[in-house]
Amino acid sequence: MGRIYDATWGRFFSAAYDGLMKSTEEAGMREIRRETLAGARGRTIDIGAGTGINVELYPEAVTELVLAEPDEHMLNRLRPKVPGWGREVSVVQAGAGSLPFDDDSFDTAVFTLVLCTVPDPRAALSDAARVLKPGGKLLFVEHVRSEDPSLARWQDRLEGPWRFLGDGCHCNRDTVASIEASPFEMEKVEKGELPKSPPLVRPLVHGSAVSERL
Repeated sequence: MGRIYDATWGRFFSAAYDGLMKSTEEAGMREIRRETLAGARGRTIDIGAGTGINVELYPEAVTELVLAEPDEHMLNRLRPKVPGWGREVSVVQAGAGSLPFDDDSFDTAVFTLVLCTVPDPRAALSDAARVLKPGGKLLFVEHVRSEDPSLARWQDRLEGPWRFLGDGCHCNRDTVASIEASPFEMEKVEKGELPKSPPLVRPLVHGSAVSERL
């Protein structure tokens, strides 16, 4: 029964996602995405592409876009957005940590509100580094564990209920530390807030890192 209930909630969450994010996007999140994605170049992979909110924000410097998403319900929302992009784009059902691509395949990799949800952030980052060319760029926008001890304690206390409501989202992950411990060298990280969002997921970071894999 639990698995059936989870699948039903996942279907509802995917259908409602764009609507749930609408006020957040309009209040500034869309511009944060656009600013971060401006650094994308060449062959680019968007890992955990979700419903495709990023698709229209990629710059002309992106010559090919691969959208990787494991969830079939999200894919049903993503695929209709692809034909209007106007450049080479493909959709692949694949999860972070098990990307079906050769080493050194991409110039840019992107995570936006994904490392909070993947089962294993370390594996996701390692696989992103693997498919990137040496010196390739990682772009990220992620909500993170708060630096305020009081809020961080609440994130820990409510992580379980939030993970269910957010379809697997962990509200208390220290994603900056995960990136720093991965095969990436942090290039830039900016701190901010996820606009019009609950306090548990309001702390936000966005920036870039460079693959150090040789």
